[in-house]
Amino acid sequence: MEWKLFTGVIVSFMLVGLASFDSFAKSGEKQGKAKPIIRQSFASKSLWPGETWKVYLNASDEDGNMKHIVCTIEQPGMGTYPVSFTRIKEENRRELSGYIYLNTIGMHGLNLPPITLTVQIQDRTGNFSDPVSFPLRFQEGVRQEDPPGDTYKEMDLGPIMITLQSFRGE
Repeated sequence: MEWKLFTGVIVSFMLVGLASFDSFAKSGEKQGKAKPIIRQSFASKSLWPGETWKVYLNASDEDGNMKHIVCTIEQPGMGTYPVSFTRIKEENRRELSGYIYLNTIGMHGLNLPPITLTVQIQDRTGNFSDPVSFPLRFQEGVRQEDPPGDTYKEMDLGPIMITLQSFRGE
């Protein structure tokens, strides 16, 4: 009899604990429920190897807690490079407009296959914006396109911390 009572008490505590955890989890969702939004983006689709590629972003977060610009690069023959995190400055955590950049200095004359850059914004509560992707071909003799009109500020938001490798196929 005592064993059944003890088991009943334990089960009751577990149910109360689960209900409390569920309530806590839902309250956490409310605190940071707005995910960042990349409203507009632009990047030139071709670049002379050795130039610095600028990727323009307009983003916002209703909660004002954007934390990182998260970038990945896929390159045929090389796979996916490690993730790059660019910290967002305090004054840009609610709204940002400007560019991140990828340095390709030293790549002139090398055989670089096309790449695809994927960008997301992460906020302090772990929410991510929907991703935006940018294909890039390396081509000598091309000029990097400028962004349209006055859509973006000419503000340096930080580097994409990925070093590309040349393809040394035979």
